[in-house]
Amino acid sequence: MHSTAEDTTLLPEHLAEIAALRAFMDRAPAASEPAALRGPDGTVQTVPAEVYEALTAVVRALSEGKAVTVAPTHTTLTTQEAADVLGVSRPTFVKILDRGEIPYSRPGRHRRVLLTDVLAYRRLRRSRRRSGLDELVQLTEESGLYDN
Repeated sequence: MHSTAEDTTLLPEHLAEIAALRAFMDRAPAASEPAALRGPDGTVQTVPAEVYEALTAVVRALSEGKAVTVAPTHTTLTTQEAADVLGVSRPTFVKILDRGEIPYSRPGRHRRVLLTDVLAYRRLRRSRRRSGLDELVQLTEESGLYDN
């Protein structure tokens, strides 16, 4: 990612502790009250729901051995970085840009895209894929090819 002072990449270095934390979070009942964080000095602070959700996502990814980059959503990406986010090749991503599916800027010779635009495209693509699969299952069931 086009690095800013606010970007932080976390590597899964303490696998046993991360696995224990993931197990703890997976066992936690649905939050009727907000989570809390205890600092090294013993003070306790309530954790807002969106921060707890982010923490859960980070712990899940780290427990799977994945590195995690936390970056503000206004972060700009190169075409290679954006392709990596989407899990496609850079030439495929460039075709997506050429079709106008994701906006981009060209501050110099190279194209830049906003992380928020790439994430929105990924959500749209996943939604379309789910809808297509649902439709395929429905057609299969209607054709009698999906026996119980």
